Amino acid sequence: MSGFFITGTDTEIGKTFVSTLLIRVLAEEGLRVAGMKPIASGANLIDGMLQNEDALSLIEASNVITDYNEVNPYVFEEAVSPHIAAENAGVEIDLEQIKKYFELLKNKSDVVVVEGVGGWYAPLSSGTTVADLASALQHPVILVVGLRLGCLNHAKLSAQAIRQSGLPIAGWIANHIKKDFSYVEKNISTLKHTLHDFPFLGSIPFQTHLKNNKQRHHLNKQLLIDSLSIKK
Repeated sequence: MSGFFITGTDTEIGKTFVSTLLIRVLAEEGLRVAGMKPIASGANLIDGMLQNEDALSLIEASNVITDYNEVNPYVFEEAVSPHIAAENAGVEIDLEQIKKYFELLKNKSDVVVVEGVGGWYAPLSSGTTVADLASALQHPVILVVGLRLGCLNHAKLSAQAIRQSGLPIAGWIANHIKKDFSYVEKNISTLKHTLHDFPFLGSIPFQTHLKNNKQRHHLNKQLLIDSLSIKK
């Protein structure tokens, strides 16, 4: 099978939360599902090694046994833009190295859910962005739209960039990240019009913790399964 590359309209819009939901939904279908967070900024020393909370959440949700460094080959202690964190650590992010770990996960799994970092054009180095990472892995893209003021503009710009990449588009998910966001349905209606060529995969209600199993029922399971067979 294939998998998904999860990107978002911005940072802190719930990519990890949505990615873990996707992993659990697909695992419920009897698939072997692994998560991957190729690059992560913001980590703590756990058992003598830097580990990132988002990557650990993906590992916990997965039903495939993986090593931490397979899931998160590039991890930085500072919670700053990856290109700055990498520079400060004296590390160059190598997309070919990421692909090697990605292939290891593919060999263990039916599906790999890959979570990007930041937005579509978040820089990874002076010459590469998240878009280059997505192109290297060639997974269908899911755009997570964090529902907050400014999301309409961010979604339109992100969608245009994703279209230009030529990558398969699996769809988009609305994620309610603000409890008191006004005119939710009107905003979603506008987003459906703006993202007319992106299948609408679901709307995730505002939540307060990652283990709310009810949230997964707000995703369109059949569309997700169908998207796994998308070809470029």
